[in-house]
Amino acid sequence: MAEPQSKVDLYAPFERDTILEVRASKMKKMRGLDVMSGIDKTIIDGPVYVSRTGLEGDESDPTFHGGIDKAVHGYCSSHYPTWASEYPSAASAFVPGGFGENLVTAHMNERNVCIGDTMLVGSPSILTTNPDSCLLLQVSLPRQPCFKLNHRFQLKKFAPLTWKHSRTGWYYRVLRPGLVQAGDEIRLLSRPHPQWSIERIQEYLHRNQDDEAMNAELSQIEELGAESRDAFKARVARSAARKKRAEKAARWREFRVVERRQETPRIVSFVLEAIDPIVPPPGDEKSILLKPGAHARVKLGNGLVRAYSIVSPHDDCSVNRFQLGIALEPNSRGGSAFFHSHVFEGHLLQVSANFTNAVPNGASAGGISHYIYVAGGVGITAFLSSLEHFQSIHVSCELHYAVRSSDDLPFRERLENLNKGTCAVKIYDKTKGERLNIEGIVKDIPWNTLIYFCGPRSLMLDAAEQVKKYRIPEGEVHFEAFEADISGDPFEVVVANRDNKTVQVGGEETLLEVLQKEFGDEEVEVSPKHSKYSHV
Repeated sequence: MAEPQSKVDLYAPFERDTILEVRASKMKKMRGLDVMSGIDKTIIDGPVYVSRTGLEGDESDPTFHGGIDKAVHGYCSSHYPTWASEYPSAASAFVPGGFGENLVTAHMNERNVCIGDTMLVGSPSILTTNPDSCLLLQVSLPRQPCFKLNHRFQLKKFAPLTWKHSRTGWYYRVLRPGLVQAGDEIRLLSRPHPQWSIERIQEYLHRNQDDEAMNAELSQIEELGAESRDAFKARVARSAARKKRAEKAARWREFRVVERRQETPRIVSFVLEAIDPIVPPPGDEKSILLKPGAHARVKLGNGLVRAYSIVSPHDDCSVNRFQLGIALEPNSRGGSAFFHSHVFEGHLLQVSANFTNAVPNGASAGGISHYIYVAGGVGITAFLSSLEHFQSIHVSCELHYAVRSSDDLPFRERLENLNKGTCAVKIYDKTKGERLNIEGIVKDIPWNTLIYFCGPRSLMLDAAEQVKKYRIPEGEVHFEAFEADISGDPFEVVVANRDNKTVQVGGEETLLEVLQKEFGDEEVEVSPKHSKYSHV
């Protein structure tokens, strides 16, 4: 086994290095998770063939890994002593192979390896006498860390630290297949983009995402793999779209109700389509898609403005078409009553052009391993699309859903489909005496989990009490409270953890929008509703 190198100048120029280890693995279930992974790679003795899609016998989850742009993963073993010194509790795990790399080297790292670097791999003698027969690799992408690193090292929120410190490793695409083995030399053959090291790419990919000039430049680098290049293209497209929308200064758009469906005796769903659809830039159709957890603000015929969770399936939700699920509340101040009594197919509604993504998605940062959603009644609308999204990318999650009766179960088919993947669904039917035990859920919360709550006031108060009792960290819980967001009339709230500052919310604003404007992405606690908002 290769010994980690601790005294390597990471900024020294790279021209050649030695492959200390070659590693591969089959997919295995991760300890403590119902998730398969190829991260636990073992040493391969002797030569192994590398095809266009990677090392022979190596497997990975195709959701985030593998493919032409991610055929081979390289990592600098000199990072391991640094990690071990920073996290003594996991020091024994910070050894070569810990990051699931295929090629272990000591000198090459994110500071001296650049996107587009082309490299020859082989024994020194073959590289000299017959280089055209050697394996030819090209650096394609920075490695994007995922939650599996947290479990690998048993460190909460570890994955984002890897890109913050630029110790992620990188991927190669295979330009010419060939053999590789420990002891081979890897030589730099050409460097088309010397200004774009992996570290500098990560600066604009993660740490400074709003530099329009850099986003534009990076979107044009052909050697940059699709995962990152498409991200930069999307930012360029979104920037152009924002400018175009600002020029039009259109705050409200007209939508037609194209479908009304009675989900339960008291919950109705509505599908809305834009009269004047927004056309995405060519090649960037994803720019008009809404993220799971989005909210829409709707003008009602009685002069009120209400915010509603968008409950469209995660793969069928855009600024031009989306679905709402609305329950008829017994003490409705006009919102749900208006929809149930006056809104039918063909009805025109005014919808704000600015959709709010209110439900935080920890998976985007790679920091959370498991997600728990606790909902009551129509509270499911805040979470359903997020659960479907997590299931589609094989992320571990579970739903605890309390309903009045089996007749009061909306979106039944979609809930049943969730149980077919990595999402476990538990329905609590009140008529059968089934009780949602929030204390039991919170008390037994798995390690490195984010828990969400949304439902009636009684559920939210119980959840807040149990979270406090079991000392769940603020960053690992989110309360999605409609009540503070849908008043439609001007009101005030007091921000308890910001020196009791009073915040004014106008009649055409949501509380979330005002909090984002006042406090950015900080977590705040407001009263008298006593609802925490962790907004990003």
